[in-house]
Amino acid sequence: MRLFDRYRQTPPTASGRLRHDPTLSLADAAITGLFAATAAVRRIRPPHGGPDTFPLTVAARRVVARDQDVVELTLTPAPGGTLPQWYPGAHLDLHLPSGRVRQYSLCGDPTRRDHYRVAVRRIPDGGGGSVEVHDGLSVGSTVDTHGPRNAFPLTVPGYGSPTQRFRFIAGGIGITPVLPMLGLARRLGIDWSMIYTGRSVDALPFVDEVAGYGAAVEIRTDDRRGLPTAADLLGDCPDGTAVYACGPAPMLTAIRTALVGRDNVELHFERFAAPPVTDGHPFQVTVASSGRTVDVGADESLLAALRRAGVHASYSCQQGFCGTCRTRVLAGTAEHRDTLLTEPERAAGTMLTCVSRAADGSALTLDL
Repeated sequence: MRLFDRYRQTPPTASGRLRHDPTLSLADAAITGLFAATAAVRRIRPPHGGPDTFPLTVAARRVVARDQDVVELTLTPAPGGTLPQWYPGAHLDLHLPSGRVRQYSLCGDPTRRDHYRVAVRRIPDGGGGSVEVHDGLSVGSTVDTHGPRNAFPLTVPGYGSPTQRFRFIAGGIGITPVLPMLGLARRLGIDWSMIYTGRSVDALPFVDEVAGYGAAVEIRTDDRRGLPTAADLLGDCPDGTAVYACGPAPMLTAIRTALVGRDNVELHFERFAAPPVTDGHPFQVTVASSGRTVDVGADESLLAALRRAGVHASYSCQQGFCGTCRTRVLAGTAEHRDTLLTEPERAAGTMLTCVSRAADGSALTLDL
């Protein structure tokens, strides 16, 4: 298995903007393949505010899961404006009115330059971003963004990928980055299949849109057929398959385990939740502004410990990807587990609280 994990490799550059749309021709698809193939050596800039952001207006809202928990937003530029190009797998960092920064996959048509489409599932006990989107972003509201960024690019067989076919696997809201991939695969005439899973049909966003792809798609729900096994998710999956998966952590773990030893299968996957802490050890952190000391458990992230203790700390992706949680270390030595910070940034005492920790035996004092 050749593994391509969005959050374990250095992601690609911020813009994701090339001169041509890869959906228009096979030649342009080759450009997209080359863009994806170089993803591991390019870097996304952090989504801090600045003069390079631009506003988007909520032009329409629509419920896209029958249980009412997923809302679709249509976002448009200023009148007469044209939006930056994007490619399947891309997302937006949205700067919400509260100051929160959250990432949402683009799930519309990449050939459209007059609007973006995102979909957000309400998470009542989350960090507040999804609730703000559901309850606070009415039609006419504005948000800011730097534009599309792509860390989950689709590499086209024959145009950057040695594979011959796609297997798409989506669980629940994990359908959002996969939807544009289906459209591109169909337009290019590539062999592909898909399984779409969730608790029930009512909980699946865009279920009717996905069903419109016909026999290539299997829609499977837990209430009717039970939890799917890895074999159910992967299907036949012969050698030469590129698997693109997005969904809950247990689903991704099962897929990865099942593909161990399959050297002729590529696995690309994207997480929407914080990854588990591995090889962690407990440590203490001191908040410089208050002098308060917080204990961080061996299986707990530093960010999670700060939030549990009621310490305000900015964050977005929770996976060492976006840079929103970057914090200055005033004392102690950090064990860096991100792929974003440069060596000079680390040497200057910057760390990402969402994934990085204290070095073994060290305690940290943070500029919070």
